[in-house]
Amino acid sequence: MPPTLASLVHHSALKLTVRAGEDRLDVPVRWAHVSELADPVPYMEGGELLLITALTLDAEDPDAMRRYVKRLAGAGVVGLGFAVGVNYEETPEALVDAAEEEGLPLLEVPRRTPFLAISKAVSAAIAADQYRAVTAGFAAQRELTKQALSDGPQGLLAALAGQVDGWAALYDASGAVVAAAPEWAGRRAGRLTPDVERLRERPAPASSVVGGEDRVELHSLGAGRRPRAALAVGTAAALGTAERYAVHSAIALLTLTTERSRPLHAAEQRIGAAVLRMLLAGQPEHARTVAGDLYGELLDAPFRLILAESASASAARAHADGHARIAAAKPSKAQVAVPDTNGDPLGGLAEIVESAAARSGESVLVVPDGERLVVLAVDGGAAVAACGEYALALDAARNGAREQPAGEDDELVVGLSAPAGPIAAAAAYKQAEQALSVARRRGRSLVEHEELAAGSVLPLLADDAVRAFADGLLRALYEHDATGRGDLVASLRAWLSRHGQWDAAAADLGVHRHTLRYRMRRVEEILGRSLDDPDVRMELWLALKTTAAATE
Repeated sequence: MPPTLASLVHHSALKLTVRAGEDRLDVPVRWAHVSELADPVPYMEGGELLLITALTLDAEDPDAMRRYVKRLAGAGVVGLGFAVGVNYEETPEALVDAAEEEGLPLLEVPRRTPFLAISKAVSAAIAADQYRAVTAGFAAQRELTKQALSDGPQGLLAALAGQVDGWAALYDASGAVVAAAPEWAGRRAGRLTPDVERLRERPAPASSVVGGEDRVELHSLGAGRRPRAALAVGTAAALGTAERYAVHSAIALLTLTTERSRPLHAAEQRIGAAVLRMLLAGQPEHARTVAGDLYGELLDAPFRLILAESASASAARAHADGHARIAAAKPSKAQVAVPDTNGDPLGGLAEIVESAAARSGESVLVVPDGERLVVLAVDGGAAVAACGEYALALDAARNGAREQPAGEDDELVVGLSAPAGPIAAAAAYKQAEQALSVARRRGRSLVEHEELAAGSVLPLLADDAVRAFADGLLRALYEHDATGRGDLVASLRAWLSRHGQWDAAAADLGVHRHTLRYRMRRVEEILGRSLDDPDVRMELWLALKTTAAATE
């Protein structure tokens, strides 16, 4: 600890005597300064022991001494050393009374003790304290490194909590608590998630101090623009020099671990891409051999295949697909542009999915694939749930219900397959792709393939190209009816809805069955198609449903 007035009083070589402020000798001394100025306050920083001989002062004037001592105390001077045997044979009572009144410690310095000896003693004590702090810091660094290598982040946090006599917690990229020490600190750390999220919005490295039931320092981790994690350190008081060394060492070790994992993560993604290609090629055994234990039991348990792409890529793909089907097609009106300030929605989804899997102890395979992201995750697991929650949040943001998740301004479009096994990976990919296509057309953030199987086919017809096809197929019939020469469209709809039963359809229309037969022959003549062909009947029925839905 730094030198105090008490340690100077007990210094056997200095022979100092306490004349006032005996109850305040435990304050630390930042420096010893000699000044004979009548007003040395402009040159004080606070924490000094001021040494004087009263060369320019009337130390026997009570009013002058009260003003002098009051200014020193107000400037943060922690003590006053008065040399006797120089200008005064003993310490003047006026000075003693003024010091007692202000509570400022007054030390009497004998003639045989030069001020230089006191300055040297203070300097030596400060140097010794700094040396102890640096030595303790190096020892803490060694201990933290040892724990990090043997027990990982949890061991490092436990060692850090012991070093600072407090608690420590590690947050992942989503702001969730990954580890905490001691165990009771997890709940306290969990309440700071909003503060961690605000810290993540600032470029790394960044830090902040949060008050409350204790003093908490938050530090972002990561060398990139976007922090990959955060460290919280809670203590009862401000950190000392040794504790500060320990915290900085922990930040360096955790950052090194985070940054070092990037190339390893990239290598894992390359392996994941190879495993995925083998699964899609119908080679699950080769995929298991290549993956080894990298993905745990993921390749043996039912999984979901998640296929995601940014809304901008989806809009471009939908636009291109529409032109491929019909030149008059337009981009889907369901696409809603959201301001983009980050530009990496797929990276954000990957972080969320990986963080959720890590917290629950699940294995997950994440593979960037150009403008898409492919994910294999345990069916019913935390990663799939996190993806669904994130998509719901994006839908809420799109509809203006609340703010969009922090850090993700561009929309995502996600397709989710039904549960599948390794042998059916290719089918699962196709399911996810179909669900993604439907989500793109409907303007939704996520669609599950099971929704398509359980719902109606009619919502799938809400596509500009399908509408254009329906309009083109039925245009001649509508033009015929517009002349007032018959009601072919309504007759066709009634006949198809009654599965070609003439009497039932004619009754619905309120006409004779021979009239209906005549109208159906006219439909065949105008369209140039036979109603005996089931494909023709199917196309006409879907075209009628499409045009009906468009007018509702």
